[in-house]
Amino acid sequence: MADDRVIVMGSPPSPYTRKMLAVLRYRHIPYSFISRKDAQDRGLPAARVPLLPTLYFPENPESPVTDTSPIIRQLEGDLPGRSIIPDDPVLALIDMLLEDYGDEWLTKAMFHYRWVRQADIDRSTTMLPLWFDRIRPDTEIHKAGEAFAKRQISRLDVVGSNAQTGPLIEQSYERLLGLLDTHLTDHPFLLGSRPGAGDFAIFGQLTQLAGFDPTPMELTFATAPRVHAWMTAVEDLTGVEPKAYDWVDAEALPDTLIAILAEIGRTYVPVMLANAQAVADDDQTVDATVNGTPWRQRTFPYQAKCVRWLREAFALLSAEDQDRLQPILTGTGCAQLFQP
Repeated sequence: MADDRVIVMGSPPSPYTRKMLAVLRYRHIPYSFISRKDAQDRGLPAARVPLLPTLYFPENPESPVTDTSPIIRQLEGDLPGRSIIPDDPVLALIDMLLEDYGDEWLTKAMFHYRWVRQADIDRSTTMLPLWFDRIRPDTEIHKAGEAFAKRQISRLDVVGSNAQTGPLIEQSYERLLGLLDTHLTDHPFLLGSRPGAGDFAIFGQLTQLAGFDPTPMELTFATAPRVHAWMTAVEDLTGVEPKAYDWVDAEALPDTLIAILAEIGRTYVPVMLANAQAVADDDQTVDATVNGTPWRQRTFPYQAKCVRWLREAFALLSAEDQDRLQPILTGTGCAQLFQP
C-alpha cells in the first residue's frame, strides 16, 4: 500500500458503507474510498460477503473485514481519541443495543421500502447499477439493474418483509420518525452532545430511507424534516469536538430516549428473541408478536449471533453495573433481551 490509510470498498446505496465512512470521518481516521471494480483492478482480495463494505487495513491488506460493529470496536482499541463508545459500561451497552437496532431492525424498513413499491423499485433499478459501474452502455446498465432488482425482490423474505410483516415494518418506521424527531428537538445525538455507534447505525439506514428511496423519503420530509436534517449533518462530523461530559448520565436518560428504547422493545426485541430461539431449535420459520400483531419470517442465523453478542456484553458488566442497567430498561421491553 502506498500509505497508511484504511481502504474502504463499498457503494453509496449501502447503509453500512455510509455508516462506516461517517465513523471514519468523525474519528479523523484517514481512508481511501474505492469501488468494487477499483478493488479488483488493484488485486485486493474479495471479501466473503461482497455486498457489505469491506475494509483493508494497511498492516494486513490480505485479510479484508466486513462486519461494521466489530470493526468499530477494533478501531476503538487501535486508534484512541474521538471515541464513539461511551466510557460508562452501562451507557456503552445501551449504545450497543441502539446500534444493533439500526443494523438489524431498521434495515428491514430500508430493504422493504426499496423493493416493494414500483416507484422505489424503478429508482433503484436505474441508479444502483450506475453506482457500481457508470462506464457501460445504457443497455447493459438497464439489463444489470433488472437482474439486480429481480434478485433483491426475491430476497425480501430473508430480511423479514412479506405480506404479513410489511404493514408492521412501515408502522414501525413511522413511529421511529416521530420519536426521533422529538428527541432531536433537544438533543444533538441519541446519547447526548456527541455521537455514539448507535447514531451512526441509524444514520446509515436513514441515508437510504430519508435520502434516496422515494416513498420513505417523502414520508420523512412530510412528517419529520428534522430527522432528514440530522441525517445530512451526521454524514460529516469532522468539525465536532467531543468532550467527556457530552454523554448523557445513564441514571438520568431523557424521556425521549426512553421512548425510543420502548419502540425497540416493542419491535426489535420480540423478533430477535424469537429468531434466536428458532435458530437454537433448528426451525426454518420465526413466529413472534410485534405490537400485538403476529409476525412471521424466515430464520436468520446472523441475528441470533447478535443476540448472543449483546448477552455476552451484558455478562461482562459488573454486578453493580447490571443492577444499574435493569431499572433503566424496565418498562421498555428491552430487559428481556438480557435474560437467560
